[in-house]
Amino acid sequence: MIVTDTKSLLGMKLPALKLRTTNAEMIDLSALQGRTVVYAYPRTSPPNEGPIEGWDLIPGARGCTPQSCAFRDHFGELKAVGAQAVFGLSTQSTAFQAEAAERLHLPFALLSDEELELTKAMELPTFEAGGMVLLKRLTMIIKDGAMEHVMYPVSDPAQNAEDVIAYLKQS
Repeated sequence: MIVTDTKSLLGMKLPALKLRTTNAEMIDLSALQGRTVVYAYPRTSPPNEGPIEGWDLIPGARGCTPQSCAFRDHFGELKAVGAQAVFGLSTQSTAFQAEAAERLHLPFALLSDEELELTKAMELPTFEAGGMVLLKRLTMIIKDGAMEHVMYPVSDPAQNAEDVIAYLKQS
């Protein structure tokens, strides 16, 4: 599945399905009230391994850790400007994500779409690398279960949290 146009996501009601979190909960994004920020990222590499072969040659693949750390560092400000919840989203397993969330000291949960349920239902942009289907980097601002705003592509992962804050302040 290769999707390059995310405009079709605007206004879309999210599908009612539950994703496992690194907090051992099941979250249905369609049922959350208020504004929810979900940044989708390809993957984080294990701490004792480098990236998969050819990773640096894939446009937009690099930057998952800086992006997560920026959302961590700006978490309080995101909440102050109206984000009811913040989540990271990838197609990695919850067990793998839990290690990353702990290592990076994230104050929010990561969501696993390992079975690609949300990805397929919403036709989120993906790519294949290392035999895996991975999400392209995008950020979704969801209001009362519907897509309010999509940031795609995200060209500077480390700046993404600040871009979300600017959007939330002006809207």
